[in-house]
Amino acid sequence: MRVAVIGAGTMGNGIAQVFAQQGHPVRLIDVSAEALNKGLETIRGSLARLVKKETIKADEADKAVARIKVGSGLEESADAELVVEAASENPSLKFALFDQLDQVTAASTILATNTSSISITEIASHTRRADKIIGMHFMNPVPVMQLVEVIRGQLTSDATTTQVMELAKALGKTPVEVNDYPGFVSNRVLMPMINEAVFCVMEGVATPEAIDTVMKLGMAHPMGPLALADLIGLDTCLAILEVLHKGLGDDKYRPCPLLRRMVAAGTLGRKTGRGFYKY
Repeated sequence: MRVAVIGAGTMGNGIAQVFAQQGHPVRLIDVSAEALNKGLETIRGSLARLVKKETIKADEADKAVARIKVGSGLEESADAELVVEAASENPSLKFALFDQLDQVTAASTILATNTSSISITEIASHTRRADKIIGMHFMNPVPVMQLVEVIRGQLTSDATTTQVMELAKALGKTPVEVNDYPGFVSNRVLMPMINEAVFCVMEGVATPEAIDTVMKLGMAHPMGPLALADLIGLDTCLAILEVLHKGLGDDKYRPCPLLRRMVAAGTLGRKTGRGFYKY
């Protein structure tokens, strides 16, 4: 299957890698040449680590990289049979992208989004193929994490859902079908926990290190909620909480003021070198 991935950032390059590893020709598209170069460098590094661990052979890594071609315009997705959008978590940006993708791709092409919180139904309303719009929410880091949350919009067809579920399985992932509600399942459960951990910091209940240790050793979490927030990006966490708060209208999803302040200060976690921890 010919695949186009829109966005060469952390999620996009990971998605491109897993498709390429399974033999799919991939077009990785981003308006930024720097992002494309960095994305390809990340993919090569990820594959090199797999070779070093003897998970894959060196020639398999070379073939995977060779299957990935880069481009800067959405028109380069014209011959794709599946498009996976992995741009920034910004509703207006995604709506504009799907409007354009609907125009440049064949009517039979499935248009998927890697959104972590934005309504699939609302995204679909910006196209003329609501039956072929679906969420493919991969987890970070994509080459490692098993889960793909497959989200059905109000008008997503059974055929589209079945095809995407089977495709995710063929990638070696475990797909889980969910319906289109704010935050879906993953972030509706995860983000309130992260938010509550931020409130614990703000109220002086404990240090970030102590909070994360409680959750790791007491609840068997592989990573504490604050370290995980830093990995996800505090701006992304805030954006998802705002979607939950607005979409569900319940104050239990109200973003912690400390989280808002840290985002305003530009301390967004790993990607800026500082969040609840220094990197």
